[in-house]
Amino acid sequence: MSNVFLIPRTIISGNDALEKSGSYLKKCGNKAFIVTDNMMVTIGNVQKLVNVLDKQEIGYELFAEINSEPTDQMVYQGVKTYKETKCDFLIAIGGGSPIDTMKAIGAMLTNPGTLADYMGKEIATLPPALIAIPTTAGTGSEATQFTIISDTQTEVKMLLKGAPLLPAIAIVDPELTLTSPPNVTAATGIDALTHAIEAYTSQKSQPMSDTFAVSAVKRVFKNLLKAYKNGKDIDARKEMSVAALEAGIAFNNSSVTIVHGMSRPIGAIFHVPHGLSNAMLLSECLKFALAGSPERFCDLAKATGIYENNMSDLQGGQAFITEVEKLCAQLQVSTPEQFGVDKKKYFDQLDKMAEDALKSGSPQNTIRNVGKEDIINIYKALWK
Repeated sequence: MSNVFLIPRTIISGNDALEKSGSYLKKCGNKAFIVTDNMMVTIGNVQKLVNVLDKQEIGYELFAEINSEPTDQMVYQGVKTYKETKCDFLIAIGGGSPIDTMKAIGAMLTNPGTLADYMGKEIATLPPALIAIPTTAGTGSEATQFTIISDTQTEVKMLLKGAPLLPAIAIVDPELTLTSPPNVTAATGIDALTHAIEAYTSQKSQPMSDTFAVSAVKRVFKNLLKAYKNGKDIDARKEMSVAALEAGIAFNNSSVTIVHGMSRPIGAIFHVPHGLSNAMLLSECLKFALAGSPERFCDLAKATGIYENNMSDLQGGQAFITEVEKLCAQLQVSTPEQFGVDKKKYFDQLDKMAEDALKSGSPQNTIRNVGKEDIINIYKALWK
């Protein structure tokens, strides 16, 4: 069977990557539409980008209206502002939310209809050039053809996809992640780990995506706790930035599975940040998926040094999941209750959440068959 493997056309990575990117940005257009959030403005990351643009005499329009759960209304406002200000390419700087919003704005600039029209369909028409500059090490959105946007009418997180959504340039500068607080470092780092594990255990996995996925898992295990405990550890930050990029490349080509499918409804209904909702689900979902392919989970135990001689594939897989649980505990991952989710509303929404998870298509990529009752039982298990 043949496989298609997609990555950004240009990846600029390492310390000072943003500063060195000017000549590449110059080729993209004359006026950039910068998609970001107010925090990026406050801490000075946007100014670092503006300095690069000024040196290249590139104009810009700042659109800093994004929050942690981007909606269709933010996208439509962005499209309107882009057209009014006569920009000709887009740059997102921030976490996954600004990058996802930028992709959706780009898609709506060149494709007819509404975002909801593209649920389950491929976005086909190329947008203006998309430039992604992540400031967290987790979402991998800088390397993917996917975007997640909340539908404000249905409270559903829409998964939109298509090769045109793949950024033309990804600028991965670990120095931009130094300002991430510990809770963000933890949540986004677990997001990267989830991407890598799901990519490797997906029904759509392929040899090239496997290589990136395994490398990402190893980097996360070696470096996430270091970055969490000492945010100024530039070596750990650099390794985590690479891990997030690798994991993004991996799942871009093999898809995510049950964790992401189930996390989106939690985020859409209860406004739990994406990385954290993944982290809440990770252990229970992996324990469910293990029976579908113990050998794949055992591979990850071997790659990370967790496997011990004479372990069966099942024992190796279980040992790997136990280490994932230990890492989440060290990172103080919240439960839904600790986050402040209302228990009654949570249980009232179980049926809708399970249906929405299945509609996303991601659970069906899981290496073990997943039914609605399986998903409901996993959701219930989160409330301990």
